[in-house]
Amino acid sequence: MKNLNEVVTDLKIGVLQGDLDSRIAGIAYDSRNVETDYLFVCIEGFTDDGHNYIEEAIDSGATALLVEKEVEVDSEVTVIKTDDTRLGLAEVSAAFYDYPSRELKVVGVTGTNGKTTNTYLIESILKKAGYKLGLIGTIKNKVSDQTFDSQRTTPEALDINKLLAQMIDKGVTHVVMEVSSHALDLNRVAKIDFDVAIFTNITQDHLDFHDSFSEYLAAKKKLFSSLKDSSEKTAIINIDDPHSDEFLEAANSKVLTYGIEKDANLKAKDITISPTGVEFGLESTIGEMELDLNITGLFNVYNTLSAIGAGLSLGVDLDEIKAGLEEIQGIAGRFEIIEEAQDFGVIVDYAHTPDSLRNILETAHDFVEGRIIVVFGCGGDRDKDKRPIMGQVAVELGDFAVVTSDNPRSEEPAEIIADIEVGIKEKDKIKGEDCDYIIIEDRAEAINYGIESAQPDDLVFIVGKGHETYQTFKDKTIPFDDREVARRSLAKIRGE
Repeated sequence: MKNLNEVVTDLKIGVLQGDLDSRIAGIAYDSRNVETDYLFVCIEGFTDDGHNYIEEAIDSGATALLVEKEVEVDSEVTVIKTDDTRLGLAEVSAAFYDYPSRELKVVGVTGTNGKTTNTYLIESILKKAGYKLGLIGTIKNKVSDQTFDSQRTTPEALDINKLLAQMIDKGVTHVVMEVSSHALDLNRVAKIDFDVAIFTNITQDHLDFHDSFSEYLAAKKKLFSSLKDSSEKTAIINIDDPHSDEFLEAANSKVLTYGIEKDANLKAKDITISPTGVEFGLESTIGEMELDLNITGLFNVYNTLSAIGAGLSLGVDLDEIKAGLEEIQGIAGRFEIIEEAQDFGVIVDYAHTPDSLRNILETAHDFVEGRIIVVFGCGGDRDKDKRPIMGQVAVELGDFAVVTSDNPRSEEPAEIIADIEVGIKEKDKIKGEDCDYIIIEDRAEAINYGIESAQPDDLVFIVGKGHETYQTFKDKTIPFDDREVARRSLAKIRGE
């Protein structure tokens, strides 16, 4: 337990009633998680408002409330007011768990694409160097050898600090974390003391949440301005990205650049891409080395360079970095090859932005001898502007497209598909001929159709959901795994 006055010590507050002398056993931002002697933080969300659940929290045992609105409470609980309870949640969570990020080496990875792959590459490097690791990200969270399901790319501030405290208890020394623009904008990582910050790239995404691309860009830059001026902290920046100058300017720390086209501290040369891997040479001020990796694509050369930068920033030598990288055998749902002895390729990938779709399709052109069949859709309740662009990219770089559902969420699947089709028809006008595509709303049927249409040497690309094992509709969420559906379809072809 902690004294309430210790927990709110960093906050600018006003005490509306009660005092700060009480003891706090825990913190909750969801009234359903409140227990005896808890501090309940009232957060105004996008669909609900925690201030409406004060009575439920008190009934469950809350002895203190943190609010950002004037409230009337018919109880003897302590009520504290602050300007921003989202920031307040970050402050009280860090204080309650004794600022755990200060006891760890924390690497934060942000960017539109590549965050998950980066974290897994860095994890492999640091494990090879003998460190005990924690991981927070899209696919899963890990506390040393324990694995937990992930609900979002970057958890809420309370959940992050709780995870970090658990990691310290388990002897973890280094943590690698995906940092989303939502997390930065909503102050989920406001009190996390990052040692290394990585910028992968930035293209259109999440404009359903951010009002403009410039706001999306500003959110990403917060990670680098948070480093503060320190010789012990490092910003690792993709110098080839068109917006790299803005991230360089935002960085309040040492800077390490990486790239392929421009001069950089870490530069790749002599790149050879195959269906199952990539080879390249590293040029750096530290030294040179040759790498032969089990992940493919030019985009993964960039991911590898930034992971190398993280390793070097944390004192890992090049030999251990090389060994850690070359042990990676692939990452779930990221250019994941589905091999069932068929005579054509099947790959599942998480690509869900125009840029990531373009990247994987351009990589496929380097090795596919036959046609490229693209099975894809777009998520509901997300940036609608990217839907027609995704359609254009699919028919520009693919030979045949199967347009289907992704996670429609609260939207009608047919309406999302219609938005995608606008871009395909626009591409028709540009080309002066009809693009080759079909619409199959049911995703399982679409995957089956793509695989049944494949001829020897073709490649069926199933994109958008990657590692996900569910599909979310307006009224239900069902088990659904692109990889398992593909395997069943391949088994059917074999007559099994």
